[in-house]
Amino acid sequence: MKIVVIGGTGLIGSKVVARLEEQGHEAVAASPKTGVNTLTGEGLAEALSGTQVVVDVANSPSFEAAEVMRFFETSTGNLLTAEATEGVGHHVALSIVGTGRTPTNDYFLAKRTQEQLIEKSGLPYSIVHATQFFEFVRGIADESTQDGLVRIAPVLFQPIAGDDVAEVVARVAVGTPLNGGVEVAGPEQFRMDEFFREALASLGDPREVVTDPHARYFGTEVTERALVPGDGATLGRIRYGDWPGNKP
Repeated sequence: MKIVVIGGTGLIGSKVVARLEEQGHEAVAASPKTGVNTLTGEGLAEALSGTQVVVDVANSPSFEAAEVMRFFETSTGNLLTAEATEGVGHHVALSIVGTGRTPTNDYFLAKRTQEQLIEKSGLPYSIVHATQFFEFVRGIADESTQDGLVRIAPVLFQPIAGDDVAEVVARVAVGTPLNGGVEVAGPEQFRMDEFFREALASLGDPREVVTDPHARYFGTEVTERALVPGDGATLGRIRYGDWPGNKP
C-alpha cells in the first residue's frame, strides 16, 4: 500500500516510515522538510495522490494555548478534507492517553479537539492513544523545574519507548480501521515522582526531585490515573531500565 506519514521526518514518524518500508509498503514521509505543509495545504494533494492510508503523527511546534489549538484544528481539518477528496480509506492519528480526563490542560484539550474532528469526519479512522515517551523524560523534568527543584506529583505514570509506539502505529495503519481508539503504554507502572528521581539519577542529572501533590504537569494538576491507560491497553516490550537512552 501507499501510506503517507504526516510528520514522517520526526521522532515517531521516522520510525513508523522505517517499519512500514520493512513490511514492503510505499511509505512517504510528509512534513515541511519534504515540501508538505498541512497548515497551509502546500504539497498535500500531491502527496496524497493514490494513497490508501494516512498516518498523522505531526506535532505542534508551540505549546502555547492558542497556537497549539490552531495547529491541530487547522492541520487536521486540511488533512481530512484532502483525504476525502482523494478517497483515502483509513486515517490513523497518534494522540495521548487521557485527553478527556484533563480538560484544563491546553495541549490535551487541543488533542481532544483533533480527535473529535476525526470522529466526526465520516472517514474510516483509528486513534492510537500513547502514554509519555521515554525520549521526553528530560523535557518533562525541565518543564517541572522551579528554582532548581524538579516538582513532581506522586501520581501513576507508565511511560513508553518511541520504538514501541511506532510499532503499534505501523501495525494499526495496515489493519482494518477501528473507528475508535486503542491505548498503548510501557510495560511498567511507576509513581511519577519516584520514576523521575531514579531516571534523573541514572542520567547523571543532579537536580533534586521533590514530591509535590500539587505539582503541575505542563500547567495543570493531574489526578491519580490521568496519565495511565485503562484495562486492556497494549503494552510495549521495552523497559525503561533496558532502554539505551536511560544513561548519560
